[in-house]
Amino acid sequence: MIIKTIGILTSGGDAPGMNAAIRGVVRTGIFNGIRVMGIKNGYNGLIEGNIDDMLIGSVADIIQRGGTILGTARSEEFQTEEGFKKALNVLDVFGIDGLVVLGGDGTFRGAQKLANAGMPTIGIPCTIDNDLAYTDYSIGFWTAVETAVEAIGKLRDTSSSHSRANVIEVMGRHCGDLALYASLAGGAESIIVPEHDYDIDEVCKKAMRGRLRGKRHNLIVLAEGVGNAYELAEQIAEKTNIETRVTVLGHVQRGGSPVAIDRIIGSEMGRLSVELLMAGNKGMALGYKNNSIINVEFEETFKAKKEFNYDMLDTVTILSI
Repeated sequence: MIIKTIGILTSGGDAPGMNAAIRGVVRTGIFNGIRVMGIKNGYNGLIEGNIDDMLIGSVADIIQRGGTILGTARSEEFQTEEGFKKALNVLDVFGIDGLVVLGGDGTFRGAQKLANAGMPTIGIPCTIDNDLAYTDYSIGFWTAVETAVEAIGKLRDTSSSHSRANVIEVMGRHCGDLALYASLAGGAESIIVPEHDYDIDEVCKKAMRGRLRGKRHNLIVLAEGVGNAYELAEQIAEKTNIETRVTVLGHVQRGGSPVAIDRIIGSEMGRLSVELLMAGNKGMALGYKNNSIINVEFEETFKAKKEFNYDMLDTVTILSI
């Protein structure tokens, strides 16, 4: 099958670096004489036929921009049989014979369903949580780490000025990678992640040991899926008599100009996704493993088991004595 028209959409949570991948798809497609169509607002836009042609100028000056110029949304209708049939009909009406989707696990499950229905589909991993087990890193993760590290540094300044502790909640409901990497790079004293049980008494003892040797701050990084940050802060304050504040970074972690590695991976995956479609691949997901871009079948992305980096956790624990 000769690919003449490619559609591209972004779905689920946005991630810095999505625009770099979009640019990679559009310009690689045009370079190879392929028409590229942008589908707005994820699978919702596909069902609604919210689709426009993308030209070289459509992706000018976007590599440095956060978010996604195509817009994103979660679609309950796409998960229904009727909604899925609408999506297939729209693809047929617009003459789209290959699709590139950017997103996380939920996005990939929709992509696999499309591939199984006969639509050649390639997935590009984009999620700041880094919770896709088959790839070392997903697009957006490193930018989110930098955002969290910057916030930790600023909170260290103000916490030291007021001699406070601070619980910093980062994203990662089921995956503690963002908390782990940000804690090590930011020099946090304690880390609480879903993959590892924590002892509130040890957290408090560490805070007190620091106070006894003259440390005026104590930073505790909490992954959002573990517990309530405000309840944790109350417990720490009660047990240590140290004033403890809470900072929930929230969706600020999703925004911002992507760092170099997210732009590079996004650009490379954008190009390779088009080339995979041109080579006749029906349903594949791109990934980043051992400093190289890989591609695997969608089913493999769901079977892979996420391995938490306990060695890095040990490093955080040892260095924060």
